[in-house]
Amino acid sequence: MPGTPYVVDDVMTRTVVALRDAAEFKDIARTMRQRRISALPVLDADGRVVGVVSEADLLPKEAFRDRDPADPRTRHATGRAKARAVTAGELMTSPAVTVTADATLAQTARLMARHRVKRLPVVDGDGMLKGIVSRSDLLDVFLRGDEDIAEDVRHEIAAHLLAVPVRPVDVEVHDGVVTLTGHVRDTTLVPLVVRLVRAVEGVVDVNCELEGPLRRPDLDPDLPAR
Repeated sequence: MPGTPYVVDDVMTRTVVALRDAAEFKDIARTMRQRRISALPVLDADGRVVGVVSEADLLPKEAFRDRDPADPRTRHATGRAKARAVTAGELMTSPAVTVTADATLAQTARLMARHRVKRLPVVDGDGMLKGIVSRSDLLDVFLRGDEDIAEDVRHEIAAHLLAVPVRPVDVEVHDGVVTLTGHVRDTTLVPLVVRLVRAVEGVVDVNCELEGPLRRPDLDPDLPAR
């Protein structure tokens, strides 16, 4: 529906490869290679997400291969612990950073950036695994057609905030870049319009060429009409 933000449920993958916390090192590595997946959620006996094992969690096994991981002179305590680990429960990063299916794509992107992760398990209110969302899933929104984007801008923003323009506001979209042209009565609303247009799903950038008086005619009756 126009104006409704896309949420994780719209783009997530519902069929997910996951691990039990007792899964062994070689099984984890084999699964990652066969499935071409760089990280896997780890579930407890009830199916709740308790952590995530990534390729980075497996690498210390190789990095510390030629030294004793128990040697206190070896740096990086976390790396030493990972090098000794043999199960998903020992290897995983916990607690897992997760997201719910109703989170917006913007919220999800910020969460990924904050925690520097490429994918997030999707859970319900009880922590049960429902899917997984990746960076590439978030980019799908930018594949929306230009005309769909233009319709959202026309009907959900221009029609309400610029309800009585001096001349009709023209909305053009090319490769996700929105161009607004026209002459409006109240330019104080222009920054808000631009901000809202940027928030429309699939918008890459906004070129605003709206023109109008610098003051509001209803507050400045002496302002000449254009």
